[in-house]
Amino acid sequence: MELVEDTSRPPLKHVKGVPLLKYFAEAIGPLQNLTVRPDDLLISTYPKSGTTWMSEILDMIYQDCKLEKCRRAPIYTRVPFLEFKCPGVPSGLETLEETPAPRLLKTHLPLSLLPQSLLDQKVKVIYIARNAKDVAVSYYNFYNMAKLHPDPGTWDNFLENFMDGKVSYGSWYQHVKEWWELQHTHPVLYLFYEDIKENPKKEIKKVLEFLGRSLPEETVDFIVHNTSFKKMKENPMANYTTIPQDVMDHDVSPFMRKGITGDWKNTFTVAQNERFDAHYAKTMAGCALKFRFEL
Repeated sequence: MELVEDTSRPPLKHVKGVPLLKYFAEAIGPLQNLTVRPDDLLISTYPKSGTTWMSEILDMIYQDCKLEKCRRAPIYTRVPFLEFKCPGVPSGLETLEETPAPRLLKTHLPLSLLPQSLLDQKVKVIYIARNAKDVAVSYYNFYNMAKLHPDPGTWDNFLENFMDGKVSYGSWYQHVKEWWELQHTHPVLYLFYEDIKENPKKEIKKVLEFLGRSLPEETVDFIVHNTSFKKMKENPMANYTTIPQDVMDHDVSPFMRKGITGDWKNTFTVAQNERFDAHYAKTMAGCALKFRFEL
């Protein structure tokens, strides 16, 4: 995977008012012609909310918990990232074309940019939501290491942009709320990162039920063990270390950094936290969604 041009730090590009990474924005047009299959399963999240974790859990389920099958290729090949595009690397759509059924698909897109075929065909969706403070910190570190993003600037500057929805994929608030509302009209299993952290076995059982599958207790325990943060961080097929360093620089920050709830406390100042809480209360007023900021 050799890059054919300098891809580092291009500015965000807006599509229907949503800021996206430049190359991802270019993928949105072709993506609207996506042909879906009835047995496709979509994993949707706002960035840095447990997408790779859920992808690994689902691939384990789909591959009958055979570790060697789950290590057949990096996670971004096993679970095509729909809007992914980067010069010199197969796009998400190209990867999808090579993927045998039943397919796992991944996206971070808000509903306004989602291919209509996914909604029309009632493709099942597993959505994972994570508390906004941990997302903001994780996203800032990701912006720093993943060079398809613009320069994030200072943490204080990034936090303001995050609150204003001026980061790639736009507003976290809108994203978690609109996918929550989609449950009324679409088969969506809405999960919380903090719940999976606290009791992965219980949440994996919800996934199995949603898929109409069942597994013995010891098999579920096996999945829990092999999709733990520690195991995935050590696994080159899950930790993104196979991506060229000029795209993702793990020396700046590993892709899999801490994977804990409440790490925001190590980054937010008291003043930032107070400002964030006031903005959060106003933006989430009247919303039924409740998040846990620590466990």
